[in-house]
Amino acid sequence: MNAPFIEIHLEKLKKNAAKLKQQCDKNGIEIAFVTKGFCADIQVIKAVEQMGIKLFADSRMKNIERVKTELGQGANDIKYLLIRIPMISEVESVVKYADMSVQSQLEVIKAISEEALKQNKIHKIILMIDVGDLREGVLPEEAIKAAEEIKNLKGVELIGVGTNVGCYGSIKPSVENTMILVHIKEKINNQLELSLNTISGGSTCTLALMEQGKLHKDINQLRIGEAILFGEDSTNGRFLEGFENDCFVLNAEVVELKDKPSMPIGDMGFDAFGQAPVYIDKGFMKRAILAIGKQDVRVDALTPLTEGIEILGASSDHMILDVTNSTEEIYVGKRISFRCAYTAVLSAMTSQYVEVVYK
Repeated sequence: MNAPFIEIHLEKLKKNAAKLKQQCDKNGIEIAFVTKGFCADIQVIKAVEQMGIKLFADSRMKNIERVKTELGQGANDIKYLLIRIPMISEVESVVKYADMSVQSQLEVIKAISEEALKQNKIHKIILMIDVGDLREGVLPEEAIKAAEEIKNLKGVELIGVGTNVGCYGSIKPSVENTMILVHIKEKINNQLELSLNTISGGSTCTLALMEQGKLHKDINQLRIGEAILFGEDSTNGRFLEGFENDCFVLNAEVVELKDKPSMPIGDMGFDAFGQAPVYIDKGFMKRAILAIGKQDVRVDALTPLTEGIEILGASSDHMILDVTNSTEEIYVGKRISFRCAYTAVLSAMTSQYVEVVYK
């Protein structure tokens, strides 16, 4: 196997999926396993599906369409939720391949309605409510009106409400902002005589409320990727107890090993990415250059698995390490391994220059 490559440890992922499903089942919560972070890799999806998770979620219609096509008849066993507001230009694909979608824009919902009628389908919708993170969603005071407009459209069915926190505005889920969803669902059901059942109450970062017993019993769906993939809750700055956190391991090869100064020499300007890096003078150090860079992976989301190695930085094609205190022998041709956090996998799995190996 040529480096760089990313190892996907399927058994560890299955362990995380089984553990989380057990926890969520006890709390009456359905998991929508988010597949966008690893480009909806079929082997990962099959591994997690074996643990009893049947609802999957993605933000990219290309991923959903590919998974449904590759699985063929097997796709009948799973459902897919589109978790990015669809473009009007892709509504035909949305209705054809996605079983349901999150929505917040009436123009898009009307287009979905028209396309669903053409395809003789009923497309299910979760109305997104903005509780403060300021990404997608109608404001709480607009929710009843939006729900009424959806109710009057043919070809679509409003099945619930949802929200997103922690992704854009870094707002944490709380008792207060999750209860907004509960109250809105009750108002919609009472005032519009609907029977909404689903409250999609957030993502991995909402698990903390569940663990503390503070999540309302009516919140019955979470869209989760990070907990299963990385055993991590980055919004709350923690690793999940008992979960595997090294399911994805990046390997890159040393192409240069030399003793060099720690401070660049000469007048400093900006680097290739328009940044002005700050360097600390540590004297001479043993520096290794790896054949991987920012074009391939989010370098600041990597953690060396060898003690004593420090990532100094990267250009588009090279990653520079301080290996002076490495606990392993470093030599040209050696592969160095890194634990991947979410954004590292997100970027590496998208790169055509990083191969995938299943362990």
